[in-house]
Amino acid sequence: MGAYMAYVWIAVAVILAIYEMSTVQLVAVWFVIGAVCAAISTLFVDSVVLQAVIFVAVSLLVLLATRPIVNKFRQKQIKVSTNADRLIGTIGVMTGDLSKPEDTGLAKVSGSVWSVKTDNPPLKKDDRVRVIAIEGVKLIVEKAEQ
Repeated sequence: MGAYMAYVWIAVAVILAIYEMSTVQLVAVWFVIGAVCAAISTLFVDSVVLQAVIFVAVSLLVLLATRPIVNKFRQKQIKVSTNADRLIGTIGVMTGDLSKPEDTGLAKVSGSVWSVKTDNPPLKKDDRVRVIAIEGVKLIVEKAEQ
């Protein structure tokens, strides 16, 4: 039964590794390591229950040991730069009026029409605006000096 279980644990490790590669988050890597350790344990232990305990224990230990490092790395990766960031500081032209702060207007910026918001309305059609930030898919603008 020991050799048979080695194949089972290796299959579990491969399935979990494939699952891990198909996601963008780290969700199964710890269990892959646990399954590999359980597969190695079949060389020394015939008890399936003990192998399962090794799988769970190693998975949890690796998870607890590496999770803070992974979380710290993820926090540094929060800001995602996009090509749209290049629009910050550019000048555009309003294509319609924007009279209230809660309203959304349209402006042509760098050859494309964008949804825009402002904290300092009103903005009139043909007013020049400067992009000061990006919020989702909307540009945050202010009136530019003429």
